[in-house]
Amino acid sequence: MKAAVITFPGSNCDRDLAVAFERAGFDVTRVWHKDTDLPQGMDVIGVPGGFSFGDYLRCGAIAANSPICRAVVAHAERGGYVLGVCNGFQVLTETGLLPGALMRNAQLKFLCKPQTLTVATTDSAFTAAYAKGQKAVIPIAHHDGNYTADDETLAGLVDQDLVAFRYDANPNGSKGDIAGILSANRRVLGMMPHPERAVDPAHGGTDGAALFASLAGAFVAA
Repeated sequence: MKAAVITFPGSNCDRDLAVAFERAGFDVTRVWHKDTDLPQGMDVIGVPGGFSFGDYLRCGAIAANSPICRAVVAHAERGGYVLGVCNGFQVLTETGLLPGALMRNAQLKFLCKPQTLTVATTDSAFTAAYAKGQKAVIPIAHHDGNYTADDETLAGLVDQDLVAFRYDANPNGSKGDIAGILSANRRVLGMMPHPERAVDPAHGGTDGAALFASLAGAFVAA
């Protein structure tokens, strides 16, 4: 199993994401944003959290136009798996791989604290190791995590069972309490909470580990 983790100027969770993949058994390659191609044979691409390009212009907007993102989009369009966390979720919406947008938090403040999530679907390689309706405590750390989309898009996400995680106590104003969503083919996941920060008991909890174990299980089963 092979994973690539992208690094942009301003990424600050890329090492954490790489470690989380490694703990789940993936061979991880680090990739710089100016690279034009992904390494051969990658099973999943991780787009990490942080503040790519200082969140200049709009969160994720510049990163989405980096050379490597063209390769990430092509990987997803071929049916490859992509995980975008926090700023990575913002990047994935900016590339068009996921619908909607991440706006400024409703309270106009940066939020950094554990959040209880409900697993909304287990019908994906990212969530199969959870139980539907299971509670998972995953940290958040964002200023622009308020997920928004038009009513038709929101209805489609619900109707197609593409909401992966919901907040139990909505911290940022996200419509429908959405904390994470899947692409139409269920192979791209974007989420604002940081599962890579919840894989070691020393960090206060391990509820994020099941996400990486779930991905690993999908490739072992294949």
